[in-house]
Amino acid sequence: MSHRSWCAEQNNPPSNERLELLGDAVLGHCITDHLFRTHPEWTEGELAQARSAVVNAASLAAAAKRYRLGHALLLGVGEERSGGREKASLLGDAFEALLGAMYLDGGLETTQCFILEALQDRIDEVSVNPGIGDAKTRLQEFVVRVYDDPPNYAVLESGPDHDKRFHATVAFGGSIRGEGHGTSKKQAEQAAAEAAWTEVQIAEEINKTTNQGKSKNVRTA
Repeated sequence: MSHRSWCAEQNNPPSNERLELLGDAVLGHCITDHLFRTHPEWTEGELAQARSAVVNAASLAAAAKRYRLGHALLLGVGEERSGGREKASLLGDAFEALLGAMYLDGGLETTQCFILEALQDRIDEVSVNPGIGDAKTRLQEFVVRVYDDPPNYAVLESGPDHDKRFHATVAFGGSIRGEGHGTSKKQAEQAAAEAAWTEVQIAEEINKTTNQGKSKNVRTA
């Protein structure tokens, strides 16, 4: 799996980006088709929410880790040193590239079977609550409740018109709390919100554990 950082150091052989684009399209089709057929009672909005909940950076990165795709990445020196094999954005891209290659080699039916298997847990969660993956909504409610101001998103775009890439950051409480990448502004903002929401949850778990420990010490004393 050839990341562009590696290609830049190797006289620019082809990277995975064409396969990522194809894999992203195949993934979106397969998940939408499955949800459409499985949930005839859902509205267009619920289908769109559910698809976004399944096809996002966090769920794709989790699937990529399960199949150890990080070990297969060819990375440039700088990307390797910065922990690229564990980055959600790179893992998600690798998963999409795998789907693109699988589609070319085995066709749509084979690829869809793999997608539904790889993302089954997430699909099951979404089937119960199609809005579960709307990280922006969850984060908005939390930040407004805690900080009295909504989160602030900033988006940068790069690449040619036919292959745009977007990088989003989300800030609240005086600092940037999450970053995300995507092939659309909306996707990048959702990925940034997901990263920030994960940080919030981790912090809450740490506080909960700390408070439980303090309570235990007080009772012991």
